[in-house]
Amino acid sequence: MADITLSAGVRSNLLQLQQTATLISSTQTKLATGKRVNSALDNANNFFTAQGLDNRASDLNNLLDSMSKGINTIQAANNGITAITKLVQSAQSLVSQAQQTSDTAIRASLSTQFGAIRTQIDQLAGDAGFNGTNLLNGQNLTITLNEAGTSSTTITGVTDTANGLSIAAAANNWAGSSDIATASTALTAALSTLRSQAQTLGSNLSTVQIRQDFTKSMIGTLQAGSDALTLADSNQEGANLLALQTRQQLSTTALSLAAQADQNVLRLFG
Repeated sequence: MADITLSAGVRSNLLQLQQTATLISSTQTKLATGKRVNSALDNANNFFTAQGLDNRASDLNNLLDSMSKGINTIQAANNGITAITKLVQSAQSLVSQAQQTSDTAIRASLSTQFGAIRTQIDQLAGDAGFNGTNLLNGQNLTITLNEAGTSSTTITGVTDTANGLSIAAAANNWAGSSDIATASTALTAALSTLRSQAQTLGSNLSTVQIRQDFTKSMIGTLQAGSDALTLADSNQEGANLLALQTRQQLSTTALSLAAQADQNVLRLFG
């Protein structure tokens, strides 16, 4: 079968229609995706640069989850220290009452209450964990602060049980004044230890929160950079689509006129 021969006018208008259809398809894709760069074919440099920025932002987003867990773990430990501090202060109150009486029966009763507080201290220390990590039960916590893993902070755990705080059981049911004085000295030291631990935890918490805020800002910067390289201007693309559709209509009309011109030439031979 012989090839169909098109006149120059028809061929030119047909080519123009094909080019316009391709541009319309590209513009519609930009409007649908909201991006002017959807693949390396659109702009290789922008596409791969934006992909690198998006990948880093994704890695940092994953770090935010780890930081949030770390912050919650520190806060859980701090809550535990706050509660244990109140228990130690309650124990001090019992000691003060025992020092103000010589009645051995009252002292024995107070020493029993003191023992109950020691038990509560142990239980609180055991319940101060978060997500499997308990900083008051001797466990350490390491928080990674950058996507390369080259920056991190480690919070060293403590043992805030009664024995860990050197709060011994009431000796001789506090029958002797020296036994009460020993308990008082131990409680004062325990309070000092707890306050120091709370201060250290507060400093660690502040550090992680600052890095968390910095990481959030970095993610925003990276995403903004990626968007600047790939996002389309919807207003501009909408105007482009309207102009292309108008061109398509004009090209269709021109193609029709070119075909009619060819038909007029044929009529001369009719």
